[in-house]
Amino acid sequence: MMNENIERRWYIIQTYSGYENKVKANLEQRIASMGMGHRIFSVLVPVEERLQVKEGKAKRTRRKVFPSYVLVEMVLDDQSWFVVRHTPGVTGFVGAGNHPIPLSEREVQDIMTKLGKEQAKPRVEIDLRPGDTVRVRSGPFEGQAGPVVEVMADKGKIKFSVTVFGRETVVEADYSELQKV
Repeated sequence: MMNENIERRWYIIQTYSGYENKVKANLEQRIASMGMGHRIFSVLVPVEERLQVKEGKAKRTRRKVFPSYVLVEMVLDDQSWFVVRHTPGVTGFVGAGNHPIPLSEREVQDIMTKLGKEQAKPRVEIDLRPGDTVRVRSGPFEGQAGPVVEVMADKGKIKFSVTVFGRETVVEADYSELQKV
């Protein structure tokens, strides 16, 4: 039994573009119907949630972290390889020829950590760049306009320049309070 835990590794399988979720469902169905639950443990399509902001409107989207790839935790032997490799939509394992190469523990840890963080806090995509002009839609500077100085997408904030009492001042605001001019 200890030997099986040593061989239990994560592998990457390549799929047709856009078929990742279908391959996951097909593979899970094959694992159940062929009684392979003791050799193939997990099938994962890593996704991250993003918050896209365009023209002041926020939209949540889910994006595949590795398009055309699916992660599989399994004990690799001839039978488990056959089940995975002959699942509809699978084009092959990532590796040298017909020899799949498992992910290192560090790679698995990095992927799982990234997915854990992404699920808690979506990545924000803002269609503003330094130099773009924005107008404040709400808040104490409502109606003011000025050039973007810095985009802090990880915080969902924008720094921009406005005139206050005749002086140029850099102000920080939430992206949702601004509109691109």
